[in-house]
Amino acid sequence: MSIAENLAHLHEQIAEACRRANRSEHEVALMAVSKVHPVEVILEAYAAGQRLFGENRVQEFQEKSQHVTALSEAEFHLIGPLQSNKTARAAELFHSIDAVDSLKIAQRLNTAAAALGKRLPIFIEVKLSHEESKHGVEPTDLPALLAAIEELQSIEAVGLMTVPPWSLDPEPARPYFRELRRLRDQSQKLHPKLIQLSMGMSNDFAVAIEEGSTCVRVGTALFGKRTPPSPQ
Repeated sequence: MSIAENLAHLHEQIAEACRRANRSEHEVALMAVSKVHPVEVILEAYAAGQRLFGENRVQEFQEKSQHVTALSEAEFHLIGPLQSNKTARAAELFHSIDAVDSLKIAQRLNTAAAALGKRLPIFIEVKLSHEESKHGVEPTDLPALLAAIEELQSIEAVGLMTVPPWSLDPEPARPYFRELRRLRDQSQKLHPKLIQLSMGMSNDFAVAIEEGSTCVRVGTALFGKRTPPSPQ
């Protein structure tokens, strides 16, 4: 199937999940995860109507960015872990940083955004899985991090993000999504602009929508299996 056909099918699935959850499909954004894919898939998806994209690495997107400047309505988010020495470039390249997991990174992004004269939206990544490979702030540290970010003038925490353990069966992810929504609801009492929930990927996005996701990150179901580039 073409990217356009995959995109149409995904929107049908999102709409169906929203109906089950008694939600409007307009409440859920579809992010096309284009990491480790050539720039051509971004151009093809954009031509098919896709506007929101997720990239995992600053350097990879820097190489792609020169080819997407004409896509005036496209929005690119950094969804992978960010190294502190790449915060300035990330603040320049991306419309949002969706995986902030420490005050140090937040402060460096704030400095970079201030230098650019922009106010940068960020998502806080929360570590709900015990897997060592997962990133994020511990739930018990979330209130202090949000309070500290509130004092920064050039970034704004607009949502939370999490990645549950991967499984072919989407149901085991449900408690993780439910917990992130609880943390969001609890945090909103002090931080009313913390609205978004970025959760759910190709294998479990329907369950994530049922549990309140406002943005699902889909790569494989849209672009096919990712193939890392061959070594030079």
